[in-house]
Amino acid sequence: MLWYVLAIVLFGGFGVAAFIGAPYVPILRRDYGPLLELAQLKPGQTLIDLGSGDGRLLREAAKRGVRAIGYEINPVLYAISLVVCWRYRGLVRIRLGDFWHAKLPAADIIYVFLLDRYMSRLDRKLSNELSHPTTVVSFVFEIPGRAAVRSSRNTFVYDYPYAEAVLQKPR
Repeated sequence: MLWYVLAIVLFGGFGVAAFIGAPYVPILRRDYGPLLELAQLKPGQTLIDLGSGDGRLLREAAKRGVRAIGYEINPVLYAISLVVCWRYRGLVRIRLGDFWHAKLPAADIIYVFLLDRYMSRLDRKLSNELSHPTTVVSFVFEIPGRAAVRSSRNTFVYDYPYAEAVLQKPR
């Protein structure tokens, strides 16, 4: 019976995450440094990782003195990331839940590794919710209709202006 429960938790957690945003595909260790450098992270800044997986990117950001907030829907990966980030718990917060339904806190940088089909939805969410200028770093997939300000072979960096949607609404 315990095996059935474990199987449901494992497959359910990974299945829900794959259905809602992206399957768990960890980025390679060799990509952390170039990705974080392309983001131009500085100590004291805040990074949000949408779909933080096993927490390794959060840990790497914290090693650089960056406050990091992760959103993870998979309870198994959430538990793993708590362990991975334990040493940096003063700088790292991990939230178990669906970032699509969360009001994102203010951040200097938002990192995402989503599937291509969700990038337009992400653009709408960020355009409507960001409370100050924010750098968005997308691993592998581009945000349609946005021009990257910097890029590498597998990473695209975008600048989102303050309250884009609010500025367009009549008062």
